[in-house]
Amino acid sequence: MNGIAELAYELEQINTCKKRRSYLFVKRAIDIICSLFAIILLSPIYLIIALAVYISDPGKVLYGQTRVGKNGVTFSMWKFRSMYIGSDKMIDKLSPEQIQQYKTEFKIDNDPRITKVGKIIRKLSLDELPQFVNVLKGEMSLVGPRPIIESEIKTYYLKSYKKLLSVKPGVTGYWQAYARNNATYQSGERQRMEMYYIDNASLLLDIKILFQTVISVLKKNGAQ
Repeated sequence: MNGIAELAYELEQINTCKKRRSYLFVKRAIDIICSLFAIILLSPIYLIIALAVYISDPGKVLYGQTRVGKNGVTFSMWKFRSMYIGSDKMIDKLSPEQIQQYKTEFKIDNDPRITKVGKIIRKLSLDELPQFVNVLKGEMSLVGPRPIIESEIKTYYLKSYKKLLSVKPGVTGYWQAYARNNATYQSGERQRMEMYYIDNASLLLDIKILFQTVISVLKKNGAQ
């Protein structure tokens, strides 16, 4: 009886691995096709946003921030610049409460360093569009945990960082689609939602997340 149980378990593990490989293959194919299509189709919008960013505050229109990806490999995650040039030196414009919020949540509400155009493209998540290039390069996926910086791992993922870094980070994900900025690190909700996605990742869940992301962006749920 034990031999039969062991065989059944081994067969189940083999089937699970096969399903996992098939899922990852299809997921990567979708990433390549959709990101390439989006870059070509949205190229006029890229140009308009780039011009708007430059006119509002002359300087580089793209901003690359080092993030930690799958297996701990770092990469530059690209965004349209939404802050003033030299914003890292504008700490004096932040209140003590805002500085504390950044230390705990790695984001700031009503950040005075954001340009007028930056506020608009952030509200509509248009600043994220350059990340389709990251997806095409294989550094990110359309759906996955949010790519984070090293200090976030040390602060909030010490016990679960291996699981977090076992998958590619995504342009959107479970917590962005269903909670956006309403799920915080302090409450632990963001971490729980990221782990839920990793444990339950599937094509069906990915499709649901993509559709829900569009709905959340249009409704501006949790947008900043």
